[in-house]
Amino acid sequence: MKRGDLRAAAIVVLGLMALPGTAYALGTSSTPDSSKADPYKQAEDLIDDEEYAKAIPLLQKSIKEKGEYADALNLLGYANRKLGDKAKALTYYTKALNLEPDHLGANEYLGELYLEMNDLAKAEERLDVLKKACGDCDEYDDLADEIDDYKEEHGLS
Repeated sequence: MKRGDLRAAAIVVLGLMALPGTAYALGTSSTPDSSKADPYKQAEDLIDDEEYAKAIPLLQKSIKEKGEYADALNLLGYANRKLGDKAKALTYYTKALNLEPDHLGANEYLGELYLEMNDLAKAEERLDVLKKACGDCDEYDDLADEIDDYKEEHGLS
C-alpha cells in the first residue's frame, strides 16, 4: 500500500469514527417525530382524529409551501364542511376539482356536501363522475350509500 493510500484510508476510518457521535447528537432532539412531519400528513392525522380546526392551518401551511394541490384543497373542504362552513367547503372542493377534475375524494365529498345542501341532482352528478373515473371504487360506493340514505330519509326511494 502506498503512503497516499494509507493516508486516505486513515481519513475514511477517522471520518467513520466520528459518525456515531454525530448520529447521537442528531438523535437527542426533544422535538417529537410527529412535529417534524410534513404539515399535510399532520393535518391528515388530525382529521382522522376529528380535530378539524387544528388541521386547517396545517393544510394552509402545506399549500403555502408547495402551492395549491388537489389533495390539500380537498381536505380543506372536508375540514370546513365538518365544522359547518359549507360555503368554504364548496370553494375548496371546487378549487380541487378545477386542478384535478377526476379527484376521487373531492368528488365524493362534494357530493356529500350537495346532499347536506339538499341538492340531490348535483350529488348524483358527482356520483356519475366517480363512476366514470373509477368504476366501483370506495369513493363511488360511499357516495352511492349516502345518496341511498338521503333518498330513504326523504321518501324518494
